[in-house]
Amino acid sequence: MEGSEELESSLLTQPWASVCFGESAFLAKACFRDTGYILLISDLSSVWYESADAEAVGQRSKELNKRLTVHVSSFLHRLRKLMCPLLAGQPDAVTSFTCHRDANGLSLHAKSEVSGLPFYWDFHCCPAPVEMVSRHLVRPLIRMSLVLQYQVQELTSLLLQKDAEIEDYRESGAALSRDRLRTEPFQEEAFQQNFMAESLPRICGVEEGQEFTSALQQLYVVVTQQEAKQALKRQRSEDAEGPEPAADTTGHPCPLPPTQEGETVSSSEGTTPASSPAQKPRLPAAKAKPKKAKGLFS
Repeated sequence: MEGSEELESSLLTQPWASVCFGESAFLAKACFRDTGYILLISDLSSVWYESADAEAVGQRSKELNKRLTVHVSSFLHRLRKLMCPLLAGQPDAVTSFTCHRDANGLSLHAKSEVSGLPFYWDFHCCPAPVEMVSRHLVRPLIRMSLVLQYQVQELTSLLLQKDAEIEDYRESGAALSRDRLRTEPFQEEAFQQNFMAESLPRICGVEEGQEFTSALQQLYVVVTQQEAKQALKRQRSEDAEGPEPAADTTGHPCPLPPTQEGETVSSSEGTTPASSPAQKPRLPAAKAKPKKAKGLFS
């Protein structure tokens, strides 16, 4: 039987999704299996979670749905069908959610229908431990920031190379056939100053609960997959003769939403072009270099 530790490992590679429960906005992620489920939810001030095995689900289903008699695995499958479309940005019109927060945690009440009969479920979430918050939020976000920094530096280097190529064409006598396509040489320092003064305030003003776009969700999955692989390698080295649990880095119990048009993301190789004027951040020697996410959206 898959325990809570395996469920949380599977949860790690699930992306955070922006959702609304009642009138409140949250970030949430979940993993459902025949043996139980785990739900992680945050309002960016607190983080809560619930991990329930099949026995707990069966007992609660009897208390909340006395008119329904189904196997626990079928009940878990129904819960998955309630939550996963919501996390993918496709909420079910016949399902409603309400939530209540207090000092002890967060309660999430779901109301739906099954074959014309009312269907109820309550998620009882308690405050998440610090290590869980770090594993699912803090560490992935730091690594995503590093990957995006490398990506920006490589794009900056590419722009400078393109400017040098265009200048060479001009010196050779080439001219634009359409003057409206003319661009000024890229100035990194000026670009950074304009970005901080104009774009940054607008981006930081985005409504809370909408932080993870489709591109960032994909990047989060790639980064956490790398962490899962590294954790598996450490476990193998610590217990070389014991059983080797397979890392759950391929299937996603809750499907990702489609990538929005115009959103692209790719992690870079550890090395960056020497022509970039910006100082390159140095990764610790023990860290594996992030791989390119080529074909990520195919």
